[in-house]
Amino acid sequence: MRKITLFLIDITLLYGSLLAMLGLRYQNNFIEEYQVHLIPFSIIFIIWLIVFYIANLYDPHTLRNTIFFYSRLFEAIIVAAVISTSFFYLIPFFGIAPKTNLVLFIIIFTALEFGIRSLFNNIVETKFKKLTLIVGDNDQSQELATFIKEHPQLGYTLLEEVIDAQKTTHLSEILATPNLDTIVISPDAYHVSEITDIFYHALGQKMNFYSLATFYERLTGRIPLGAINQIWFLENLSEGDKAVYETLKRFGDILFGLIFGIASLVFYPFVILAIQFNSSGPLFYTQTRIGQLGKSFKMIKFRTMLPNAEAATGAVWTQEGDNRITRIGKFLRRTRIDELPQLWNIIKGDMSLVGPRAERPEFHDLLKKEVPFYEERYLIKPGLSGWAQINFHYGSSVADAAEKLKYDLYYIKNRSFLLDIGIVLKTIRIAFSQAGK
Repeated sequence: MRKITLFLIDITLLYGSLLAMLGLRYQNNFIEEYQVHLIPFSIIFIIWLIVFYIANLYDPHTLRNTIFFYSRLFEAIIVAAVISTSFFYLIPFFGIAPKTNLVLFIIIFTALEFGIRSLFNNIVETKFKKLTLIVGDNDQSQELATFIKEHPQLGYTLLEEVIDAQKTTHLSEILATPNLDTIVISPDAYHVSEITDIFYHALGQKMNFYSLATFYERLTGRIPLGAINQIWFLENLSEGDKAVYETLKRFGDILFGLIFGIASLVFYPFVILAIQFNSSGPLFYTQTRIGQLGKSFKMIKFRTMLPNAEAATGAVWTQEGDNRITRIGKFLRRTRIDELPQLWNIIKGDMSLVGPRAERPEFHDLLKKEVPFYEERYLIKPGLSGWAQINFHYGSSVADAAEKLKYDLYYIKNRSFLLDIGIVLKTIRIAFSQAGK
């Protein structure tokens, strides 16, 4: 609801800023100038909203009055302003080149946007808090409690620390707390019959009851591995319901794979020259990866490491500051240019544009033993980018793989065209932001 509210607020501010600018500049022929400016500015408004979305300015997790948020907001406005200027001067179809008008519009909108966002973030972070109680003490409930404390902008506040379902003797009194809104119940709490009975009799108090897995997923965008079992997969991963989506997604993979694959050929000579200049050896690198339903395939990438980088060590995870990576390889990895050849894997059908990261067999054998439900990530095709890739750093350990699996399972359960588009757009933001580092 917050995303939609912010989206509508920004639309109102964009058109309001346009009207204010026209009112200041054209008091005598306002209507005529409004008609001239409406269509071209409506087009750039769409661009502004897309830029804001890519910059995560509608993500509830970022809505705090911090220097990080406002620097990101300012950067997004600058990017949108540059695109708008380019639009009017590179596409003179509408017959206007609004130098003063565009500058005045940007100043008005920036002032309004900063003011409204500050007010909105303050209201979200300090008002309308939902008083929340977590019942059942385990690792996942403690993680959730910590997450709620660290993200007050999400609109929840804890009544007290997590309650141990095996020890509590005053749950009825706690549930009588005024304004208690949300009860989160971990799996172990359901095994205590007295607690279940207390919850049942509290239904008339108009509180909201959630399972730990459901609420954890809703707030964090992850699935808590310790709070789910095989039944969760049967209830939530009904692949038959995704048949139409998967068919259309495959069509999109082929179409956009061809478009992006052909367009990317323009960059190949420059990448090849850079690789060759930086170090001798093959230009491309093929590696066996695990695909859908455990089927292996050969993934192709631009080479970013020294030749025979694993000859002495065997398969090892890439670490921060890995000296096997060449200088140009670091840039290619940061910007994900090294992954452009994977577009041909997508066209072939080994991969999709969006999905879990394809893992190496050597690591797969280890992780399926150490991480519960790890093999379930292979229910769908691996992706060039994915929910885990844009939300978590590069995995280099079993613990990292377990954390990324939480995101992968969230994506597998909730995958849709809208989520895919969001992932692609945010991948573009990450690639451009990393290019400048």
